[in-house]
Amino acid sequence: MLPKQSVIGRVVALGRNTWRGLTSMRTALVLLFLLALAAIPGALLPQRTLNEGKVADYIAARPTLGPWMDRLELFDVFSSFWFTAIYALLFISLVGCILPRCVEHAKALRTRPVNAPRNLARLPHHTKSVVDGETPDELAARVSKELRGWRVETRRGDTKSRREGEITISAEKGYLREFGNLVFHLSLVGLLIAIAAGKLFGYEGNRIVIANDGPGFCTTSPAVFDSFVAGLSLDGTGMTPLCVRVKNFQADYLETGQAEMFTSDISYQAGDDLESDTWRDTTIQVNHPLRIAGDRVYLQGHGYAPTFTVTFPNGETRTETLQWRPDDATTFLSSGAMRFDPPGGMYPDTDERRKNQIAIEGLFAPTALFHGNLLSSSYPAMNDPAVAIDIYKGDTGLDTGNPQSLFELNTELINQGRLVKQDRVNLFPGESATLADGTQVRFDGAVDFVNLQVSHDPAQVWVLVSALTMMAGLLVSLVIKRRRVWARIYPDDERRTVVELGGLARTDHAGWGDEFDRLADRLLKSNPTTAVNQPHAQENAR
Repeated sequence: MLPKQSVIGRVVALGRNTWRGLTSMRTALVLLFLLALAAIPGALLPQRTLNEGKVADYIAARPTLGPWMDRLELFDVFSSFWFTAIYALLFISLVGCILPRCVEHAKALRTRPVNAPRNLARLPHHTKSVVDGETPDELAARVSKELRGWRVETRRGDTKSRREGEITISAEKGYLREFGNLVFHLSLVGLLIAIAAGKLFGYEGNRIVIANDGPGFCTTSPAVFDSFVAGLSLDGTGMTPLCVRVKNFQADYLETGQAEMFTSDISYQAGDDLESDTWRDTTIQVNHPLRIAGDRVYLQGHGYAPTFTVTFPNGETRTETLQWRPDDATTFLSSGAMRFDPPGGMYPDTDERRKNQIAIEGLFAPTALFHGNLLSSSYPAMNDPAVAIDIYKGDTGLDTGNPQSLFELNTELINQGRLVKQDRVNLFPGESATLADGTQVRFDGAVDFVNLQVSHDPAQVWVLVSALTMMAGLLVSLVIKRRRVWARIYPDDERRTVVELGGLARTDHAGWGDEFDRLADRLLKSNPTTAVNQPHAQENAR
């Protein structure tokens, strides 16, 4: 049995070695690569936070593999335990790696330039000259003056060379290289913190709004959104009050049908405008959101909302405008469904009323193209709208309490005979179809709808600041080179002074040879009588 102190020592050593391995730059790079690799499933697979319906369809199509993928949280990648673990380890590794480097850099800034090497000729760049008419003190003063912008340290009586009257000058430059490197990594940590804070305290909601001054919405609760994702610290309360109405929508298309730009004029209320009931007008476009009260309102997409009017046998009408789903992103051929309840009092008996509900399901084409009786669309703009619909009569399921799909009817009701098809027709705006009992279904045309996204991210400014400082730090670390220059000055006789110059680049020395030659010419511009130049001597001797 091992002694207690030995066990404690091994545990301490294991913890120390683990910490050193975790906080090494190599580990940080590996974790950064793993984070990028772990994000790939989030881009390739449907995510539950974006479209839960697609996730359900994906799992249903793969009854064996799908449930296992769900257990591994591949449909919730960015909130999964394994992605969070990589994210946290990367953060710890970066912090543990950068902080000691910051301390070392702070010490280096206060450290004097190192002494001149014993043999300057062994440096990658070296030159030796004999100067007439200047004493060592005068030459040393001139050299120090010419090294403006360098950190210079002058020493007298170098014990290594044992030359009497010798003066050595040590100069260093390029401390900003390490500073830029540290700024880059600290900004990366700040970026990770800002993104995490945005996910913690932010929220994001999507809402489809009918254009042409249709009913808008106010961000009073998550219930007003069609889909809503709240931060981990939010419960849906405390949202920024904001009201939006869509006045119109315009889409610009190329001749090929490709969308060029989406533009929408909207009215909004925020802050004091809510109390005074003041509406302000603005225009939003793709990537040009409305920024107000700390929130952003994005224009993400659009589609068409057909309008139908149902006239019941007693003459009363019901009109409804509802968005249909664009099934073809190029031609905007859309599909959808509508349900109409008879007017109150027309059928006193509840069962009788349910048997006389009207349902519509079919296709909408903004620019109609017929292949016989089959409807298609040839262009995404609403140039020649038409619909191809099936009209049903019976129990539409409106009052069953069960959730109903916005874009298709319940096939179980049709299979059970509770909802019976009455007619299949193609209609242009203003045209109608009449059922056997006298009920009339008229297609009134269509209007645009837009998909608006309201995003609240209190850390977005810090994300931008971190990204900009990252780029600035990276640029500094790539442009600036760390280099050192030494000068050894000593008398040769009463009227002559010998000066040796040596240069060394601490990092990549590409281009340093030319810079050293120019520096030597400037320092020795007093026309030395003898010069022995060795700018590239012993390149591999360090």
